Amino acid sequence: MTVEEVVARVPAWRGAREVRVTPLEGGITNENHRVEVDGRLFVVRLGGRDTALLGIDRPRECAAAEVAARLGVGPEVVWALPEDAVLVTRFVPGRTLTAEDVRRPEVLARVVAALQRVHAGPPIPGTFSAFRTVAAYREVAAARGVVLPAALDEWFALARRIEAARGPAPAVPCHNDLLAANFIDDGERVWILDWEYAAMGDPCFDLGNLAANGEFGPAEERALLERYAGRATDEALARLRLMRLASDLREAMWGLVQAGISRLEIDFAGYAARHFARFATRAAAPEVSGRLP
Repeated sequence: MTVEEVVARVPAWRGAREVRVTPLEGGITNENHRVEVDGRLFVVRLGGRDTALLGIDRPRECAAAEVAARLGVGPEVVWALPEDAVLVTRFVPGRTLTAEDVRRPEVLARVVAALQRVHAGPPIPGTFSAFRTVAAYREVAAARGVVLPAALDEWFALARRIEAARGPAPAVPCHNDLLAANFIDDGERVWILDWEYAAMGDPCFDLGNLAANGEFGPAEERALLERYAGRATDEALARLRLMRLASDLREAMWGLVQAGISRLEIDFAGYAARHFARFATRAAAPEVSGRLP
């Protein structure tokens, strides 16, 4: 479906006097457009091809996005057509964050406040496990003819040790894709975008994912836990670092799948290699390796 077809089908836009469509940059999996309708701003998201192979479930995404909107952490959902991977939301004004921004204490406070609302919110459809996801990604990448790293068996064995060390985890609503670019800061609150991977899962994965994508150092890891839980115990730090490893492995395997399915001129294999390297390096650090069985 084209953006023009979407514009023609949104009930609230029928009879509009003026409609302006502007492509938005930055999308990797999807195509995004800013649409101005009689002075009101919206975003039309058109889903990319083969996104189900990435574990994306469009009806589940829409449900999660609607819950996020009700919680005041996600933009209002104006219209959706999940079977065609179409999502129309209000445009959220503000600044798209960078990893450096997320590390700033005053910004991190707003990010954590939004994340706490998500984790304390009502249940959303689906379940997410980074460990189940990387196994599924491995099958997809292999089926698509992607050359798998020679050390992959070793890294997956390490992932099983990480999962064992983590132990049982609660299941709460999680975003599971906390890239800095998925945060919009309006100066008063942080909005979270892109709920494609949202599902019930381990809240510590969200924290580890945030720390990995924000390139947090030890001080920022402690600050994150202190903001989120009120204190940073050694046990909580260890768990955060284990799930940070799981995040890097998930990103690496996501890159391999994209290398097999994407038509974009992006070095997804290089993206995967960088995350594999970070995973291996951090796993060897004493504060992490000492926690593994």
